[in-house]
Amino acid sequence: MAVQPILAKPFIHPTAVVDQGAIIGEGTYVWHFSHVMPRAVIGQGCMLGQNVFVADNVRVGSNCRIQNNVSIYEGVELEDDVFCGPSMVFTNFINPRMSTHREVTHEDYVRTLVKRGASIGANATIRCGVTLHEGAFVGAGSVVTRDVPAWAMVMGVPGRIVGFMSEHGDQMDFSDSDIFVCSRGVAYQQLGPETVVQLG
Repeated sequence: MAVQPILAKPFIHPTAVVDQGAIIGEGTYVWHFSHVMPRAVIGQGCMLGQNVFVADNVRVGSNCRIQNNVSIYEGVELEDDVFCGPSMVFTNFINPRMSTHREVTHEDYVRTLVKRGASIGANATIRCGVTLHEGAFVGAGSVVTRDVPAWAMVMGVPGRIVGFMSEHGDQMDFSDSDIFVCSRGVAYQQLGPETVVQLG
């Protein structure tokens, strides 16, 4: 039977603000000047860098790394093992207009889902309402306006699929076969131009 790691209590830097009611998992670090709102839930073994904001009703899975200057607004959900690069941006409001003086409610927020193992590069922007599927990789500075398939690499403005990347960071090559085996021995199969599945 595998030995489970022993996780310490969460570490909250003295300059960070974690509002009463927020749930912070064991072994999670919340660094300088970050703010976690009362109804946020953050899993185990996460790292929140400097100046990170986590809004009410946001759920962050375990083993996520959220680098400096990232705001996770209501309507955004991160599953386990997600990487958010420095200063990347989530949005949560599809048609922000202040001149109408309308009252914004929770129903106005559009859901964004980042699935297990996805990575988002520095300064990328994720338009609300999209899903980044398992293992998706968004290049630095990209603007994502539509769903990103599992294992796809997206780059540019707007983001376009430029290839596929394995869980261990290997760029996949399907030029000779529809099966690719990464450096760690994990196999992937291409089923279509935008569809790759992990085997086993």
